[in-house]
Amino acid sequence: MLDLYERLWEGEPLGPDDYVISADEKSQLQALERRHPDLDCAPGRTRRVEFEYQRHGTLAYMGAYDVHHGRLIGTIAEKTGIVPFEELVTKVMTTEPYASARRVFWVVDNGSSHRGQPSIDPMTNAWPTATLVHLPVHASWLNQIEVVFSIIARKAIRPVNFADLDELAERLRGFETRYNEDPRPFNWTFTRSDLLALCERIEARQRTLAA
Repeated sequence: MLDLYERLWEGEPLGPDDYVISADEKSQLQALERRHPDLDCAPGRTRRVEFEYQRHGTLAYMGAYDVHHGRLIGTIAEKTGIVPFEELVTKVMTTEPYASARRVFWVVDNGSSHRGQPSIDPMTNAWPTATLVHLPVHASWLNQIEVVFSIIARKAIRPVNFADLDELAERLRGFETRYNEDPRPFNWTFTRSDLLALCERIEARQRTLAA
């Protein structure tokens, strides 16, 4: 996966028509409506947000991030699952330039929507140019879509104040449109060598503690 971030696959450079997609689901996005409107910032006063709210349900945002071009493609569902993930894959794989790509690599974690070999075979059968690449367990922090989700949380969701689920969905779609107006890939610097060095330090620390 880290090789893919450096545009390598099995020791060979990726071509111009190869793409790397980082994908995952952001579940349990709540549509909370505050009892009273927010008070904006003023001289000597920070923004104030009402602490009482009504719950209007939750949505899931399925995100696919083009690692090397900075583009974001998403879908919205009532909840996460195999079918919503397949809908995201279909949306990406039928959109140019991915529809005409030689290869599209999908970097995913081990969530239930796309876990293990049972997720690889259906995807390969449906989309022969797609390759599903699973992160190691407990390594979601290496998935670039998680960075995008943190931006969504800070820039589009907080402070949470939505009258209903439609308003929340509209905000998510609007953010995606705005994000793609000036797409910029992340300056990812953590490489395979960095990961191996980290593992060596952890192992050395464990040996010291066990001695």
